[in-house]
Amino acid sequence: MATAKRDYYEVLSVSKTADAEEIKRSYRRLAMKYHPDRADGDKSEAELKFKECAEAYEVLSDPAKRKRYDQFGHGGVSGQHDFSHMDIGDIFSMFNDIFGGAGGSAAGRGRAGSANARGYDLETQVELTLAEVATGSEKTIEFERQDRCEICKGSGAKAGGDVVCVQCGGQGRVAQQGFGGMFRMVVACPNCRGRGKVIKDPCPGCHGTGRQLKKRVVTVKIPAGVHEGQAVRITGEGEAGEAGGPSGDLHCYISVKAHPIFSRHNNDLVCQIPVSFTQAALGAKLDVPTLKGTEQMDLAPGTQHGEVFKLKGKGLPDLRSTRNGDELVQILIEIPKKLTEKQKQLLREFAGTEDGSAMPQRKSFLEKLKDMFKGDSV
Repeated sequence: MATAKRDYYEVLSVSKTADAEEIKRSYRRLAMKYHPDRADGDKSEAELKFKECAEAYEVLSDPAKRKRYDQFGHGGVSGQHDFSHMDIGDIFSMFNDIFGGAGGSAAGRGRAGSANARGYDLETQVELTLAEVATGSEKTIEFERQDRCEICKGSGAKAGGDVVCVQCGGQGRVAQQGFGGMFRMVVACPNCRGRGKVIKDPCPGCHGTGRQLKKRVVTVKIPAGVHEGQAVRITGEGEAGEAGGPSGDLHCYISVKAHPIFSRHNNDLVCQIPVSFTQAALGAKLDVPTLKGTEQMDLAPGTQHGEVFKLKGKGLPDLRSTRNGDELVQILIEIPKKLTEKQKQLLREFAGTEDGSAMPQRKSFLEKLKDMFKGDSV
């Protein structure tokens, strides 16, 4: 019996609203994780997952196939999968990361010829308050990363402690069949990992890895107006590359701390203010909180529950234009749960003076209700 296929979005760990860049980024990460040359544990299981990721990306990276898949599921894209429509740069840039920078076919060798693999990118989270989002901020981040060994300068060997690799003859590359024999590709030599040399006498400082775990402290500038989940990239602050290769980057993902009063809607701030029904009926002057203090606002007589007033320019700055959003003040009319006898008497007297002109919405509702029941009796 055939095994049911998993949802392609689930395979790539992305939502159905993910854009093309997010899909590609997730695919690259999973491809590196599950490639048999890198994966720990069961190699055959890793290879199956690697192919599953490739198939999912092959569909979701193609707008036409993705549309059919979203509409009809796996049945809409059944048949032979191929990679002919995919950007060859995307494919081989992914192979560069997997095979240490020496991957690529004849078409890809121009950009993939170096055996000095770029280091892995690192991720961290930076928490901001809404006030810091409004003004921008500088944050000091402490973390650990695999840094270049100072003794061997990243080579992994003592001086003269490496020899030419016999498998690739010092080229650092070998030919392999890719994706079930659909095409041939030149990849990093698995014996020397693309270096062209094999370490015989490892460096005592890093034991042949070329890298050492070190603590790192950096300051990151967060621009005003950033949103939850966005990232600020610090170039070159990731892990050191292999064999002296360039370092990766550090991605600082933004987390915004919940505010006790404000919520955010794009660049606008939303503030809900409870008022008494007498304030709503008679009007009042309210002290409205903003991120820069309080501001007085006139509450018009007859304000209704849920009505929204706007304070221009009191929101958050736009990340690109720096123009500020607005603060939206929503009025919540609070009905007292306990009344004194005097308050009850005053309200009864007030109720005796009510007529339809004071509450046109209620009058309209009662008229519609009357007409509805009149129609049922016919």
